[in-house]
Amino acid sequence: MGRLTATMFVSLDGVVQAPGAPDEDRQGGFDLGGWLAPYVDESMNEQIAEWFSRADAFLLGRRTYEIFAAYWPRVTDPAHPIAGPLNTLPKYVASRTLDRAEWANTTLIADDLPARVADLKQRTARELQVHGSGDLLRTLTAHDLVDEYRLWICPVLLGRGRRLFPEGAAPKALRLIDTATTDTGVAVHTYLPAGRVRTGEVGAEEA
Repeated sequence: MGRLTATMFVSLDGVVQAPGAPDEDRQGGFDLGGWLAPYVDESMNEQIAEWFSRADAFLLGRRTYEIFAAYWPRVTDPAHPIAGPLNTLPKYVASRTLDRAEWANTTLIADDLPARVADLKQRTARELQVHGSGDLLRTLTAHDLVDEYRLWICPVLLGRGRRLFPEGAAPKALRLIDTATTDTGVAVHTYLPAGRVRTGEVGAEEA
């Protein structure tokens, strides 16, 4: 059985909307798209390439799929550490609005997403990877389908935009298993699910 891993770029105040480009996602009038660009460096690229090398398949939301499909098929070098896996490995797109997907090796998932993803994990030897796809990731988290979160936390406060875990998300505990920092100040935290949230009283003495 494979593992479902989720990689996200996140601002310090939890925003995940449109990290890559100004026009990537202007929903809600968001005008700060491209906020990730100042923090991209070689160490980030190397870590992303290493993670992509572990993939057996990709699971994407519709918006992320459309962004990827508009760019990566044009990168034809099979040895490229990102384009190579994306162009050749199976891709699954969670969408009720797409009626076709022309990128090679792409399958649409329109219904029964939790069951379909659980089945994909059973049939994946290594990693079923989610990149971006915030709405999809929130659904997967709600159904306890994520095995590892890889969060790139950028030192920027955006003050608005769609957040990774919005108000009302189910309480869940996570366990930090790895951390690193890039030269541009991005904190790379890797977490595993750790069950329910435990509470207590700070400073309370045992009877």
